Amino acid sequence: MHEGATNPDLYDFNPFRGREKIVWPGGKTVAVWVAPNLEYYEIDPPVHPKRKAWGKPHPDVVGYAHRDHSNRVSHWRMADVMSKHGFPGSVSLSVALCQHHPEIVADANARGWEFFSHGIYNTRYAYDMDEAQERAIIEDSIATVRAATGQTIRGWLAPALTHTPRTLDLIAEHGLDYTCDLYHDDQVQPVKTKTGKLVSIPYSLEVNDHYGFFIYNMSPREYADTLIRQFERLADEGENSGTVMCIPLHAYLIGQPHRIGPFEAALKHIAADGRAWIARAGEIVDAYNAQGAEVSHGA
Repeated sequence: MHEGATNPDLYDFNPFRGREKIVWPGGKTVAVWVAPNLEYYEIDPPVHPKRKAWGKPHPDVVGYAHRDHSNRVSHWRMADVMSKHGFPGSVSLSVALCQHHPEIVADANARGWEFFSHGIYNTRYAYDMDEAQERAIIEDSIATVRAATGQTIRGWLAPALTHTPRTLDLIAEHGLDYTCDLYHDDQVQPVKTKTGKLVSIPYSLEVNDHYGFFIYNMSPREYADTLIRQFERLADEGENSGTVMCIPLHAYLIGQPHRIGPFEAALKHIAADGRAWIARAGEIVDAYNAQGAEVSHGA
């Protein structure tokens, strides 16, 4: 009787046990993708009535400068470790970075990384946007990334994880085919939209370095151990049907000198295990979609 009020109808209920088997290339059991958040934070952003961009009054010099470590130093440290161990990035991009720091976007592009949109700035929120405003951000993201990299974005992670009820419909309408904004599953799953075809690829709040260090107060070694335990379980369960592990990163956190060593050890462990298909987000989505409707919609 109350289903309509409580179920947003974003996707069908499809319990993990009993689904059709997903098979990854080479017989791998878990698809592993790394999502570096290449972001730009404004030091004095416009005030939003529902959420403060900074904990301190604007302009927040400390908050801005801490995050700017990503763009000055720690991106390169993080990226070099990823490249060394064969992990391409699928970039959650603050699209304004293409203008503010094009060198970083060019570096990621030269490494063969994939780009998807994380909004224009991570200090601009989608709450209360009207449809025209939201369309403009999607269209700006597509055009700006294409001009800067030659790539056409396929995915979306809402800026600062802020949404409207129409976000998923609009990105599908504009031709994007995956969203990172649903944290409900350990496999790629179909999403209901008015037009287009959209799937959710597992992103993660649980093993996101922001949550690891800011929310859960982990040490670098505890975070690295968490990544390994996440991988081991998903690789084991993937023997029955291929799973997905996402490692979401922020260079100003994971790329600090005291954190990069344990993180590198975790990547080395995953790469050496033999069960990981190390891939880009779009490759994972393509492999899933190629397996047909019987996988996309369950048994």
